[in-house]
Amino acid sequence: MGKKKLINKDSIRFLENYINNPSPTGFEVEGQKLWLNYIKPHIDEYFVDNYGTFVGVINPGQDFKVVIEAHSDEISWFVNYITDDGLIYVIRNGGSDHQIAPSKRVNIHTDNGIVRGHFGWPAIHTRRGGEKENNPTLKNIFIDCGCISKEEVLEKGIHVGTVVTFDDEFEQLNNRYYVGRALDNRMGGFVIAEVARHLSENKKKLPFTLYVVNAVQEEVGLRGAEMITQTIKPDLAIVTDVTHDTSTPMIDKKVHGDIQCGRGPVVDRAPAVQQKLYSLITETAKKNKIPFQYGASSRVTGTDTDAFAYSNGGVISALISLPLRYMHTTVEMVREDDTESLIRLIYEVLLKIDPKFNFKYL
Repeated sequence: MGKKKLINKDSIRFLENYINNPSPTGFEVEGQKLWLNYIKPHIDEYFVDNYGTFVGVINPGQDFKVVIEAHSDEISWFVNYITDDGLIYVIRNGGSDHQIAPSKRVNIHTDNGIVRGHFGWPAIHTRRGGEKENNPTLKNIFIDCGCISKEEVLEKGIHVGTVVTFDDEFEQLNNRYYVGRALDNRMGGFVIAEVARHLSENKKKLPFTLYVVNAVQEEVGLRGAEMITQTIKPDLAIVTDVTHDTSTPMIDKKVHGDIQCGRGPVVDRAPAVQQKLYSLITETAKKNKIPFQYGASSRVTGTDTDAFAYSNGGVISALISLPLRYMHTTVEMVREDDTESLIRLIYEVLLKIDPKFNFKYL
């Protein structure tokens, strides 16, 4: 593959469209269509499961089955209660952060289209006077969409269960970082799509069937991965997600490890990670001079790796993560050079996988 730049202008155009398109948990389909259209020229066939996980297939029909996987859903909110004077209270759909909500603009996704709104918050002037300030909580954050009655809200197509996303878009910062909401984990979807593209453009013939999987519903418990691994029944799975850059203020490295954007992707060690595959990944990175960082997870990785590893009697699985700043905010940040390294690493590892290799311990 060499050291040529892997991400081109067309790639960035796709990434921007992909990030900007809302893809909340349970409502991922429009983002999935964008992703599929991008990888279609580079796969042999595809299929979609009942809940919206999209799978591109390369070299179908082989006995040995390999998955590279990311998840496509983003955190969001559900309308939970509408007051008589037209204000909206919400509950989480995934791990949405109530502390960043006040003053954020939102898109309310109705059957009639998007209704604009924002999370309101009392002005600083009204919060003075010696009393202890109230912090944002799920109980006191609310959305104002300009309506003055519950009836007006309902007329706009907003009802309990309507999904709400933040209105923040993709940007490139200082020619170094990608910034936006939902980089967790549509950056992973971007990476595996780029791997498929480079395999195709470099005319690489794999000795196994490769499933390029963009799964749904990770943010609510790895549900999409749980379903699709039972469908595919893979022999081996490489999962990519994001992990915390711990170099920013207020993060304890003794607790969360020493991970930093710009040092390369993170190869995780955890009970769910099969050690022979782990060694293949780290040795491939060293041989190809691809920068990487070591990571560690305790009982679980908290990613789709766990769903794959503990399915079907045990699937040979590994996790390679992209360092990310400010997870589950609207200004998530990853480095372009880390993204390039992750694409390169997964690509090179796939070329090293031999179905005849004994991944078992004995």
